[in-house]
Amino acid sequence: MNLAASLADLEKYGFSIISNVYSSEEVAEIVKTINSKEIKDQSVSNSKNVYAIRQLLASIPELAGLLFSDNLKNLLRLHFGHDFFLTKAIYFNKPKDSNWFVAYHQDLSITVNQKAEVDGYTNWTFKKGQYGVQPPVEVLENTLTIRIHLDNTDSNNGALAVKPSTHQKGVIRLDSDEWKAKADELCKVEAGGVMLMKPLLLHTSKRSKINEQRRVIHLEFNNTELAKPLKWKERMNLS
Repeated sequence: MNLAASLADLEKYGFSIISNVYSSEEVAEIVKTINSKEIKDQSVSNSKNVYAIRQLLASIPELAGLLFSDNLKNLLRLHFGHDFFLTKAIYFNKPKDSNWFVAYHQDLSITVNQKAEVDGYTNWTFKKGQYGVQPPVEVLENTLTIRIHLDNTDSNNGALAVKPSTHQKGVIRLDSDEWKAKADELCKVEAGGVMLMKPLLLHTSKRSKINEQRRVIHLEFNNTELAKPLKWKERMNLS
């Protein structure tokens, strides 16, 4: 596992894929823990059929010990040093009864503890009981997304496709030719592998072609403090 090379690719292309970060036994335990919980305030009540769990670690705190393995922490230390924290955790699935398509986009919103008029923080939202806001671009540039794959993921079941190196363009205007670029790359990831991604990278997720699950845990990390009085809603210190 050449973490330094993977992080170099992340900086250059905006994404990188690392295999075997979690063993098959670890993946099975993560899945078992998710399936054993009845999650409230989701689209369906039975967690075995849930296709999105926001504030995942608040809903299932037992997952923290499983997700933050030595392999993952070593990766985070290599990227951030010894000063970093979790800022967002979401579980996604694409079962046959919820097979959605997501057009190309950048991940521009963070979740915060309150709404406040602060310079540089725009496009406020309030969904699922939490405030979202677009922070200054420097905050987004410093964010590292890690997508933990619990199933083999390819073109058949909704793997991400990306436009490499578009993360270097900042927040891309809707009239920019970057959206039309044909340099798409499909990100195939095996179960137990992770995809590293910069949130400013243009990415899309197509519908699944088969009746199989595509379970992913989406984690975001940072080491930037927000402008007062704003605080990260899901902050969890790990370093």
